[in-house]
Amino acid sequence: MEERDKNLNKNLFLRPPVVVILGHVDHGKTSLLNAIRKIQFSEEKPGGVITQHVGAFEVEKDGKKITFLDTPGHEAFSAIRERGAKVADIAILVVAGDEGVKPQTREAILHIKKAQIPLIVAINKIDKPNADPEKVKRELIKEEVIVESMGGKVPSVNLSAKTGQGIDELLELILLIAEMEELKADLSMPAEGVIIESYLDSKRGPIATLILNQGKLVPGQIIGTDSAFGRVRSLEDFQGNLINQALPSQPAVVLGFEKVPKVGEKIKTFNTIEEAKANLKIEEKKSSEVMEIKEGQKVLNLILKGDVLGSIEAIENVLRKLPQDKVVLRILKSEVGEVTESDLKLAKQANAKILAFRVKINPLAQKMAERDNLKIMQFEIIYDLVEGIRNFMERLIEPEIVRINLGKIKTLVVFMSEKNRQIVGGRVIEGEVKKGSMLEILREEEVVGKGKIINLQKNKKDIEKGTKGDEVGMLYEGTEKIKEDDILIIYTEERRKIYNL
Repeated sequence: MEERDKNLNKNLFLRPPVVVILGHVDHGKTSLLNAIRKIQFSEEKPGGVITQHVGAFEVEKDGKKITFLDTPGHEAFSAIRERGAKVADIAILVVAGDEGVKPQTREAILHIKKAQIPLIVAINKIDKPNADPEKVKRELIKEEVIVESMGGKVPSVNLSAKTGQGIDELLELILLIAEMEELKADLSMPAEGVIIESYLDSKRGPIATLILNQGKLVPGQIIGTDSAFGRVRSLEDFQGNLINQALPSQPAVVLGFEKVPKVGEKIKTFNTIEEAKANLKIEEKKSSEVMEIKEGQKVLNLILKGDVLGSIEAIENVLRKLPQDKVVLRILKSEVGEVTESDLKLAKQANAKILAFRVKINPLAQKMAERDNLKIMQFEIIYDLVEGIRNFMERLIEPEIVRINLGKIKTLVVFMSEKNRQIVGGRVIEGEVKKGSMLEILREEEVVGKGKIINLQKNKKDIEKGTKGDEVGMLYEGTEKIKEDDILIIYTEERRKIYNL
């Protein structure tokens, strides 16, 4: 019995914490990740430049490792969670000290609470003169996030990604929480983990970054997810160096999948290729592929090109959540890679918008775009891309013309008539009349014509408006002639977009 317990303890591995950074756009998430990288990879420690985005990186602090998820934001983190995968152990909520809690801050808090993982509040940009960390802490209380200095249990740190102040303290906090959480993995178990990034390399084929939570992975093993499988051909660390095994919490780049797996899918090992194939699940067609366009709906065709599959999936996930009862978004093409001539040909044929997220435009495609006057929208931040799509959708929605009744006039006298113009006098019997208003001619309770009030006078002086009881003179323009005793219904028309995206 004691011998078995010893073997069990021998296989337990105290794994590094996996950390996700969330928060509002422009509050410094990317800057913080870059500042952490800079500390880890100084000039004395080369190899910090990563040419390919792999979705995660490692740093070392006091001899202990920490893995940071480098995703496009809480959209990608949410996409991972939606597939039932747990990948992060600790969340850092970044809040700008000069701006405080914003809509995406609240959204990030919801994601962290749903994930049920420990939270650290990082109040960034404290180097700015108008930064007010105490105000940020008070605002967080309203979101039920109470930091330790305010009597709560959530640790917080004031920092500046720009100057590096507070970064060491943040890393120490992460290691302290990791120690309290006792993050352990059993190396004797079959390897299990989560795909955190994937893309198709034109030379090396399907490539995926994974993080294991149990077991270890070595070249030659058969792996699979719900959508893809293969034999591990080689393993690399996040810097592209070959490694002979992947351990829990360690970002590992895997070559050997037969097709690109989806971000957020759980990964398992199998004894045979047949078993891995049997594990595949047939996905239902996306609603955009089988949708029906209802009467009155407009369609916005999109071609989406992104740097990695994680970005593509995160963008698609956000776009699907936009209201589409007036304008339907139809993604004609969605893939990883630079914008090519074939993308432009499709855009021209289908009158589609090309969205390029963190990718370049092929030189030949650029020339074609200039020649054919085709616009390619380039984005670096998902939030900006979504706002761009909102603007496109709003332009497609025709504004509704809303009529606003102002008042009524009883015609008393007709002074002059010529062609389509008249000068008439009358009394305002209800509401008011304004210069520039529209009018309807009501004769024996039937509308016989309509026109516009070009000018308005009272006591032979120009006025902007007349109210109930006033006797006014009007220069009227319209097709139907006004007669004495006609009732003139005064109104205005406004073009309103009553549909908010």
